[in-house]
Amino acid sequence: MNLPKNVKIVEVGPRDGLQNESKAVPVDVKAAFIDQLASAGLQSIEVGSFVSPKWVPQMADSDKVYEKVKHLTQVDLPLLVPNMKGFETALENDVRSISVFAAASESFSQRNTNVSIDESLQRLSDVCAAALNKNMRIRGYVSCVLGCPYEGEIAPEKVLSVSKRLIDMGCAEISLGDTIGVGTPGQVQNLIQVHTAHMPVEKLAVHFHDTYGQALANILSALQNGVNVIDSSASGLGGCPYAKGASGNVATEDVLYMLHGLGISTGADLDKTIAAGQMISDYLGRLSASKVAQAKQ
Repeated sequence: MNLPKNVKIVEVGPRDGLQNESKAVPVDVKAAFIDQLASAGLQSIEVGSFVSPKWVPQMADSDKVYEKVKHLTQVDLPLLVPNMKGFETALENDVRSISVFAAASESFSQRNTNVSIDESLQRLSDVCAAALNKNMRIRGYVSCVLGCPYEGEIAPEKVLSVSKRLIDMGCAEISLGDTIGVGTPGQVQNLIQVHTAHMPVEKLAVHFHDTYGQALANILSALQNGVNVIDSSASGLGGCPYAKGASGNVATEDVLYMLHGLGISTGADLDKTIAAGQMISDYLGRLSASKVAQAKQ
């Protein structure tokens, strides 16, 4: 197999993983979780998001969490910013890296952000321009790239049109998200190839939920097509508050086990990552969703 020698893991557990949890997680626990993930060697850790606490209460203290972890200067620490109000909060907190998101599904965009895809992208254009002016790194997420809970399968060309607009706005990287976890490896290959006909593969990352048990196979397909940035969540935490039936993100521990087994370097320590996942799982009072963590207990 023609695979990359090095892969960067973007750890999304502290934001995408925890945002849908009903049990409130205190600032100190979130910060300790991020500290453990950084100590495990993960190079990029999503800290939280500056969204309305009315819609995502778990993220209401993201500014306080960032204050406790911003000393981790060797790690990229992005925060999700949905609009200019969120960007202003990022600016006030000296955030160095932000993420923005759009959907490839019109129905999902309306239900998630109450605006159309086009209106969503216009809103993000102002955010990205302001962030570039402050020399911030911007990461773009595209949701529902392989399927939507309301519209079913999404055409790759529709995804591409959103990705291209985010690139044009200054996003350094586009994370292609299978929000409801319905995609299969052939669809992933097609999606990547449609994109790489128009942009360098180095601009792409993948973000898979494991609803149908296809996440690791889909990651392997992405790797075979040149992608070397993988989103994952310690302990398999996560879901989507706007996508009924979406299960957790693929577990970081399981991704590391597969990548290391393929001889791919990640810079991350598997045992330390398992320990971080176990810590947050214990706090939440649940078993880790990682098969590797379960097997090593």
